[in-house]
Amino acid sequence: MKFTMFASGSKGNSFLAESRKTKILIDCGTTRKYLKNCMDAVHVSVSDLDAVVITHAHSDHVSQIAMFKDCRIYSPVKLPDISAEIVRPGMDIEIGDMILSPLALSHDASNTTGYILKCQNEQLDYVTDTGYLNSAYYPALKNADYIIMESNHDISMLMGSRRPQYVKSRICSDYGHLCNEDCARILDRIVTERTQSIILAHISQEANTCEKALAVNREYLLKQHAGKLNPALMLHAAGQYEMIQGGEDNEKVDSSSCCCAIGLEYMSERVGGGHTDAALCQPDCLRK
Repeated sequence: MKFTMFASGSKGNSFLAESRKTKILIDCGTTRKYLKNCMDAVHVSVSDLDAVVITHAHSDHVSQIAMFKDCRIYSPVKLPDISAEIVRPGMDIEIGDMILSPLALSHDASNTTGYILKCQNEQLDYVTDTGYLNSAYYPALKNADYIIMESNHDISMLMGSRRPQYVKSRICSDYGHLCNEDCARILDRIVTERTQSIILAHISQEANTCEKALAVNREYLLKQHAGKLNPALMLHAAGQYEMIQGGEDNEKVDSSSCCCAIGLEYMSERVGGGHTDAALCQPDCLRK
């Protein structure tokens, strides 16, 4: 399995999962031009997709659904003017050589859904847009090779922002988004030595930073799993508009993401398409 994060955040979300036989796009928010450019960059066309899978109907996840009207679409809700097969938690879906298992999430959109993708002996967890995660899902999520997990906000930054109080309350509620600490606690329960890559997703541009999300999750994992992590585990904090690639045989694309090789305990920060040597550069927030 290999994957590419195209976009992640309140301005748009899209993610591509591939095997040697199957290509699945999860969500299609962001602009049409940006999404097309991303697909062109990884040499994937709309006609190459075996399925488009939707997590929920907020515009930052479905704004470009018309681009894929001729694809096989799976969604937890009906989509206007689009033919889609409705998915429900508990029903496994076979798409090519991948098995897709929906998970019920808790968000202020009807039937918001996360997914576990399995292909042969590999597993990818995709969980964003949820105020909390039912612990009953932990056993199924545990031991994944790749994890995409929401780390939306820093509580202090959120409360200090200019957002109206009702918006702050919504974000912090069980129907909002996971804060950095909640994300870290979930990862603590599901990360094992098998886990190769974690992407911290849907990071707020107003109430969080990639560095804060990375620092909280890194510190928690190192404290709770000292000596028990995959020595090559990569922890990324995804920016809104960038491409992060991972998985088997997937070439890395220059991006502005923060990425920490957590098992080796070093950090690199890529900015504006360039990058600094991971072994030589550690941002202040992660220096010990």
